[in-house]
Amino acid sequence: MPEEPTLVMTQNFIHDFIDEDIAQGGRFQGMTVHTRFPPEPNGYLHIGHAKAIFVDFGTAEKYGGQCNLRMDDTNPTKEDVEYVEAIQEDIHWLGYDWGDRFFFASDYFEQMYEYAVALIKKGLAYVCQLSPEEFRAYRGDVSTPARSPWRDRPAEESLDLFARMRAGEFPNGAYTLRAKIDLASGNFNMRDPVLYRINHMHHHRQGDKWCIYPMYDFAHPLEDALEGITHSLCSLEFEDHRPLYDWVIDNCPVPAKPRQIEFARLGIDHTVMSKRKLRQLVEEGRVSGWDDPRMPTLCGLRRRGYTPRAIRNFSERNGVSKAASTVEYAFLEHCLREDLNQSARRVMAVLRPVRLTITNYPEGRSETVTVENNPMDPEAGTREVSFSRHLWVEADDFLAEPVPKYKRLYPGGPECRLKGAYLIRCVGFERDENGSVTEILCEYDPDSRGGDPADGRKVKGATIHWVDAATAADAEVRLYDNLFSDADPDAGEKNFLDCLNPASLEVLTGAKVEASLADVQAPASFQFLRQGYFCVDNRDSRPGHLVFNRSVSLKDGFKNSRS
Repeated sequence: MPEEPTLVMTQNFIHDFIDEDIAQGGRFQGMTVHTRFPPEPNGYLHIGHAKAIFVDFGTAEKYGGQCNLRMDDTNPTKEDVEYVEAIQEDIHWLGYDWGDRFFFASDYFEQMYEYAVALIKKGLAYVCQLSPEEFRAYRGDVSTPARSPWRDRPAEESLDLFARMRAGEFPNGAYTLRAKIDLASGNFNMRDPVLYRINHMHHHRQGDKWCIYPMYDFAHPLEDALEGITHSLCSLEFEDHRPLYDWVIDNCPVPAKPRQIEFARLGIDHTVMSKRKLRQLVEEGRVSGWDDPRMPTLCGLRRRGYTPRAIRNFSERNGVSKAASTVEYAFLEHCLREDLNQSARRVMAVLRPVRLTITNYPEGRSETVTVENNPMDPEAGTREVSFSRHLWVEADDFLAEPVPKYKRLYPGGPECRLKGAYLIRCVGFERDENGSVTEILCEYDPDSRGGDPADGRKVKGATIHWVDAATAADAEVRLYDNLFSDADPDAGEKNFLDCLNPASLEVLTGAKVEASLADVQAPASFQFLRQGYFCVDNRDSRPGHLVFNRSVSLKDGFKNSRS
């Protein structure tokens, strides 16, 4: 079962409209608020879709209504069952469910065809045989009406041609069915828009039954009406299409009259959210797949360690408005960091390990020390971690020649606290033939065992995390950054591929993690002390080959930039 959403949407202008509709009665009197989420199954959902899901399902939830899931499969060019299944998985992961209200636009193809025939009979549609090039040339401009020499074609002739279009007699591009509205309209969407086009292509559900397909602007209002949708919530680019939406509803004998309301879609810096461009990244091998943790897709974010709660919080806190805006990616990270800070278990992991030997600790002896699982959660408890003479610590916790104010390990330096264990002081180190440090030599105070801080003693050095060399597990760690180094890779005449960040992924092999992680499996998330939040990679990690992805760093750049 999907996780139940915990957020109730705050009031916004969409809800103001709905409240007015409910109060005024009219065509919505006595009706349950009914919305829909209608993705096209030609790619994976991304973070922008998460906002639409939150608006569609969240609005229905707020009013005790219903939300349908409908696959807008009216264009077979890039549609696939793979995407249908992935969309369902992503929506369930976010915590929403559509019950038995799962539909496909293609379920209505026969009914749509009949509506188109009815428009022809009423003199409101005609078959046009302008080529695509002629169509563009005859489109007109703000001062010149569009034109078509086929606009006055007799209805009987259009009906015959339309039936033959369906029968497959004509090649792609030979004919279209157009609405007869207003060739001089200032809204170009109303200049006799195309309702049907010929496309001889196999459909993922209908097979080869159809070779004509309805345009989205014709299909969408019909689907809404046939499903009894009360409020069709769309992104802002459909605002200019609303007159056509209403025209279709008004001129076809549909059983309901939905109201279309538009809101601004989500924009985030340092990424692209065009499915065409995301597909290009995948197909050209610029990323490892749709679920690459650098991608803004929901499956990519899930693989990176994002939680449904963090994404819902992000969607809610961005609000719903008519004004287009771009949100900082750092704010998305901030929402994840807030969530994981409350829920993630704290563990010790050394990403760039160097060996540390406590020279006065007995060889062969071992013990356990107690560490907290999550200080933010009183019920999280503690666990025991093994400790012995030989440890792994971070390479940057040691300098042979310290810089000013360096408070970690160096020969003759201050005492430092091993997290949850003893105080140690560096007494020397060893190098290999290349000059690289291979071992740090320290002495410990056997009377200093305890937690943090030390037992009343003032320690000038830092607290250092570590793992026991005798029990540590090996791991591969992947450090992710923004996929694009440019904040707006889509701007102007830029080629978005030129904006890719060559440092968006760093792979560390030979990392050491505490023994409690040896058999951990996805989707577990942890805070690696002093490192950040990490999750088990849900594709590549397996027993004997641990792989962790950094979900987000500990440093909160978004919060700090506003402090």
